[in-house]
Amino acid sequence: MISDDKKSWAAELLCEKYNELGRLPKKDDFDEPTRSRIKAFLGPWPRALEAAGLKEAKPLPPKSKKRKKAATKSKYQCFAAQEKKTKNKGDN
Repeated sequence: MISDDKKSWAAELLCEKYNELGRLPKKDDFDEPTRSRIKAFLGPWPRALEAAGLKEAKPLPPKSKKRKKAATKSKYQCFAAQEKKTKNKGDN
């Protein structure tokens, strides 16, 4: 797990760059090792900017009915497979 110190270091670095440039920092505003550390500690670039409080998180779109149905079906298939395994173990 990544320590809070590393996360706060990366967030502070992004905030400092924001104040220096007067705009959201881009990946190209950092050298490769620094950029890699920021992404390792805070995630992909948009998530890193969100973690630093520089960008508002986008709300997740609601799942479509088709996608919800598929997820539910998959969930029940998993339960059915698990029950089948349990029954087979009891037969042995």
